[in-house]
Amino acid sequence: MDVPGLPGETRTSDRERGGAHAPCRRAGRRPTLRAPSRQESPLPFATIDPRTGQTLRTFAPHTWEEVEERLKRAEQALRALRGTSFAERAGWMRRVAGLLEEEAERHGRTMTLEMGKPLEAARAEALKCAATCRYYAEHAERFLADEPVDTAPDTSFVRYQPLGAVLAIMPWNFPYWQVVRFAAPALMAGNVGLLKHAPSVPGCALALEELFARGGFPPGAFQTLFVEVDEVRRLIEEPRIKAVTLTGSEGAGRDVGARAGGQLKKVVLELGGSDPFVVLPGADLDAAVETAVKARLINNGQSCIAAKRFIAPASIYAEFERRFVERMRRVVVGDPLETGTEVGPLALAHIRDGLHAQVEKSVAAGATLLLGGQKPPGPGFWYPPTVLAHPPPGCPAHREELFGPVAVLFRAKDTEDALRIANDTPYGLGATVWTRDEAEQRLFIDGLEAGTVSINGSVASDPRLPFGGVKHSGHGRELARHGLLEFLNIKTVRVSPSRAPASTQANE
Repeated sequence: MDVPGLPGETRTSDRERGGAHAPCRRAGRRPTLRAPSRQESPLPFATIDPRTGQTLRTFAPHTWEEVEERLKRAEQALRALRGTSFAERAGWMRRVAGLLEEEAERHGRTMTLEMGKPLEAARAEALKCAATCRYYAEHAERFLADEPVDTAPDTSFVRYQPLGAVLAIMPWNFPYWQVVRFAAPALMAGNVGLLKHAPSVPGCALALEELFARGGFPPGAFQTLFVEVDEVRRLIEEPRIKAVTLTGSEGAGRDVGARAGGQLKKVVLELGGSDPFVVLPGADLDAAVETAVKARLINNGQSCIAAKRFIAPASIYAEFERRFVERMRRVVVGDPLETGTEVGPLALAHIRDGLHAQVEKSVAAGATLLLGGQKPPGPGFWYPPTVLAHPPPGCPAHREELFGPVAVLFRAKDTEDALRIANDTPYGLGATVWTRDEAEQRLFIDGLEAGTVSINGSVASDPRLPFGGVKHSGHGRELARHGLLEFLNIKTVRVSPSRAPASTQANE
């Protein structure tokens, strides 16, 4: 069966794309996709339509011999990149951006068919990736120029050099954006990338590999690996892998961080979030409610930086709750390929089932169910917009990240109590506050335990600004100049005039 929107021919061989289960390819033709029944057990890497639960195609994992071939190609590409200029790499990166812009519809459909986000949002994701490629093509050379430091009479400067091969372990929820925001700065700096993508978005992984190859980067500069957990651990310990970046769960972050640390390798971790959205008296309540609903439901609610906990002081809580629930009730749930859909299906069956279990446990513990909370019958991974209120301490809605269209409302005593509730979480990725009062703005900017604070808006990643979290939301930064520097050797160079050797005492 041919599935519109899924990537066709790539530069990888059939065996590399999944052995006997890879689609057959002929020059100039799209692959014929295998369509197993819904009862068939999928291989670890599979495209499953979230609307129906139907498996559209499967891929077998790479053997270690195939992984070894790709590691060798990565080494060759690294040597090739060392002989290139920023201008050459910028030209390739701009071509990648142009392809994303020209083919935004196709790439958007690839995302939607594999993980269920509305097509309009998927197209926007492709265009955001293009803008980020252009941003680093424009700015990387300036960001990484030698920095002179006055140490007269010596001549000193700081030089930035690539570390080498970076292993990127990426999730399914923003299957292009999460990858490009790592890959664009890494490749512009002269590193090479090896992508271990989520097994539910193999089409996205292959399309990204193809994009960087079509852009002109040397063969092996950016490659996809279909590997399972044991091979990921082996890769982290592989000497040719110099650094690791992970976007994923707290548990995955602990495992990857410990393994990378055991090898003394640089690691960046972007983990979960349970972002607060605080609305204070005097805020524009209509605008705050509209933004709050959109911030909760972005990407069908499956975003680390989606607002998840909504906090209002007692003086305005009842009115905020009424307006918020009414707006959530009007949300359009439907086919993500259709115009006007605000929320589509969740990406995977276990994501939907796990979310529903969290809702049921929270209600059983005493949380108030204001809207939704019922798992629809029938095929696909659907879940309705749901609102819980007043979750008791210790229940999932109070302490855990809810990854889907479920909002949790909290009534605070006053402004100071709202800040306390906002920080009462193990996570610290983002936070939003709505207030016109400048003193309140300063209070929350200083007091919120988060990597990003938004005032009278919502949290969003932007290539011009560093992105990352604190507490259990990880460490390190992506994007802007800060993200570019994560996978570099920051080399100090000091050149002294020719002279007799100085005493070595007290030189340390």
